[in-house]
Amino acid sequence: MTTVPQPTDGTRWRCTLCGNLTRFDVTRSSKVVEYVHLDLAGEATVEEREVVSETIESVRCRWCNAVDQIELVDRPGADS
Repeated sequence: MTTVPQPTDGTRWRCTLCGNLTRFDVTRSSKVVEYVHLDLAGEATVEEREVVSETIESVRCRWCNAVDQIELVDRPGADS
């Protein structure tokens, strides 16, 4: 399985098949550490969350349904 690169401040995703720049379904795996506070009734609230690692496994275009056909392109006006 190949991972999809995550966009940066100067890049964004683009579907290579249809040109979509705005709508994607993203499947990601995360490893997190959470501080959970339980009230006296047992209801849990996450008060702090630290992402230890995160991997984007796949990206599907919402317009044409293409799977893993995503590339990184420069954002308009971004200094690369």
